[in-house]
Amino acid sequence: MMDGDREVSCADREKKVARHYGDKNLAASILAKLESVGISQEALQADDLAPFEELHIGGRQATKYLIERLMLKADHHVLDVGCGIGGAVRYIATTIGCRVTGIDLTPSFIQAAKTLTRAVGLDDRAFFDVGSALAMPYDEAQYDAVVSIHVAMNIADRVSLYREMSRVLKPGGIMGLFDIMRKTDGELIFPVPWADTPAISHLVTAEEMVKLLNSAGMVVTEIEDRTDVAVDFFQKILTDTQSAESFPAPHIAMQDGNEKLRNTLANIEAGHIAPVLLLATKAGVEHFE
Repeated sequence: MMDGDREVSCADREKKVARHYGDKNLAASILAKLESVGISQEALQADDLAPFEELHIGGRQATKYLIERLMLKADHHVLDVGCGIGGAVRYIATTIGCRVTGIDLTPSFIQAAKTLTRAVGLDDRAFFDVGSALAMPYDEAQYDAVVSIHVAMNIADRVSLYREMSRVLKPGGIMGLFDIMRKTDGELIFPVPWADTPAISHLVTAEEMVKLLNSAGMVVTEIEDRTDVAVDFFQKILTDTQSAESFPAPHIAMQDGNEKLRNTLANIEAGHIAPVLLLATKAGVEHFE
């Protein structure tokens, strides 16, 4: 395939991903739902947004678990690649107190992220940009840490993705990834939360991840299969109808959400996929002292 054809194909895939996730009225819908249960915008706290913004396996607890492993400090600058509506960005800004930047391909997500961040008073240290993870508008070695949660499943060009994430990371800086990965070649059941069809689903194995990160100048320090946590999470949110009625979990917020989550659980229980936490450091001078 010629370079021009590859670029067009990549751009077309990114447009499909953006359309899959897009919702222009997302922030307004969230704020309206909060108002309906007695939480006014004037009294809104960052934690109030957790049921709506942590759209990944394990929700807020999974974010907390990942961030605790990174040993972040208040003077660090952190990048969240594929930040969605900014849940992890706001969590880091609130709990660590450091500067955090989020980048996402979907304009409506970034619009919602900025609106919600202003609403909870974190716009002095939480910032957002629309952009591709394959060509980020940031300087080399700009960030102390890079995180990415349930994003890479939609990205076919993993080589460019991890090289770009490594490029913006300082030598000795840490990368924390939490993604769904392949365990077998078995055929997956669709739709799932990240893709309605196989066309925009691009999963790799943990072993392939190690090779990809090594080639990008990263040294993998930890790999953890979180299957048990995932099974418990799905079983709870698919059966906790009382909770879903008061605060819609991700399966309520997304179209055909119950079906997508049931399919994901079935794929996990069949042993075809697993949520995996992976930590890696960038080769070079030790940065976290």
